[in-house]
Parts: sequence; C-alpha cells; structure tokens
Amino acid sequence: MTLATLSEVLQPALRDGYAVAGLVTLGWEDMRAYVAAAEAEGVPVILQAGPSCRVHTPIAILGKMFRHLAENATVPVVAHLDHGYTYDECREALDAGFTSLMFDGSRKPLRQNIDETAAIVEMAHAAGMSCEGEIGFVGYAGGEGSAGTDPGEAAQFARETGVDAMAISVGNLHLQQSTGGGLDEERIRAIEAGTPVPLVVHGGSGVSLAQRRTLALQSNICKFNIGTELRMVFGEALRSAVNRDPARFDRVAILKETHDPVVEATRRILKVFKRD
Repeated sequence: MTLATLSEVLQPALRDGYAVAGLVTLGWEDMRAYVAAAEAEGVPVILQAGPSCRVHTPIAILGKMFRHLAENATVPVVAHLDHGYTYDECREALDAGFTSLMFDGSRKPLRQNIDETAAIVEMAHAAGMSCEGEIGFVGYAGGEGSAGTDPGEAAQFARETGVDAMAISVGNLHLQQSTGGGLDEERIRAIEAGTPVPLVVHGGSGVSLAQRRTLALQSNICKFNIGTELRMVFGEALRSAVNRDPARFDRVAILKETHDPVVEATRRILKVFKRD
C-alpha cells in the first residue's frame, strides 16, 4: 500500500529540491491515468477532489476510489481534498479516507482565516493526516480577481495555523487555458524568507513549463496544482473517440480511448518537476 499524506511527499520535495503535482480529478478515467503516469515516471502523485468533482461523485465514493488506486500503486499516492470550505466538509473527507485536507479560507479576513484553518489543522493532525491552507486569494480566469499574498501575513498565517503546506497568490489564476504572464518570483522569495513551510501554486496550468521547472528546482514551491490543461487533453480525446464512429454507443469502449493521451500528457507534466 502506498497511500501517503501530503507531508510525506512534500517534505522530501522541500529537502531535495523538486515538486509534486497535485492533479485535479473529475472521475475514474482521469485519476487512473494520473496514477499510471506517476508510476511510469517513478514519482509520487497527489489526487485532488475539488468542488466540481464532489458535486458529481459523493465524497465517500471518491475516498474509496483514491484509496483503491493507492493500494495498488507502486508510487506514493495522496488522497487530497481540494478547496474544502467548511469544518464539516473537511471532517467528512477524513471520515471518507482522505489523507490530506485543503481548507480554503482565503476569502475571509486574516484573523478568521487563521482561526478556522488552525481548527482544521488540529483535526487533521489528530487523525495523523495533513492540511494545506491558503493565504491571499487566487482568482479565476474571466472571473473573480486575485488578491496577492502579503509576505508578512503569510509568515503569520504559517506560524499560527501550523499548516503543512501553504497556497499562495503570486500571479497565478485558476482555469487558465493558456500560459499567463508568469509568476511574481520576487514575491515568492519574500514569502520564502518568512517561513519554511512548503508552498503551493494553484492554477498551475497557466504557468509556463520553463518557470514551473525553475521554481520546482530552485524555490520552496513544492506542489503545483494542474487541472485545466489535462481536462483539455481528456476532452479532445473524448471528442475524437466519439466522432470517429457516430454509431458507437458503448461508453466503456469510448472512454478507454482517453487513457493513453491523458497518461502521455501527464507524464510530460511530471517530468518537469523531477530533479534529474
């Protein structure tokens, strides 16, 4: 069994200078492909169930799916709740077998974010699991704007919550379909100077491969969340499979054709984060 907590995969990354991918899942087909890609590259992987995934599939089922994949994998697999918004939601994830929680209090005032995140951290640690928090707000392409992370507030947040990883807002955006303007490396260095906690970049699809690699090897960013670019690969493969034979109706046969393209795309992502 290779089920792991977030700390168990991020602390070695912090120590040895590489990063781990947090891959956003929507269903069995993509999460299975992500684990296959991680095994092919010989690296750990973080399977993430975000809000849209949880709307589609009950969290108790997702926990079983993640744990089944981990139990049969040859690399460490983290079962991670992405963007949990309430204490009860995080509690439900722990009960469902998740090994890592991401509590998102980033829209709340600093004091409230610290206090609520600290309570989730305490719950996670009592269960032997990990917790990621967010300071600053990471916005959405074409939607809510970002609020950049203040380095002083980040140091306070890390110190007073005890989080195992800290998501920061440094020019990244969720749901970007193409490379953005680049992350603010000066702000990243200022945040690093105030805390040794592993840092997390949400919205990693908008970060160029070159900057991903530089930061993975030369900064305290140990986790990049990747979702949109892999969903685009899945969607393209699915459309191709459907359109190739309009008379075909067996969804198992159709969905099978998404596997190899997603595995290959995921392997390209994972290679960037590795230390050669």
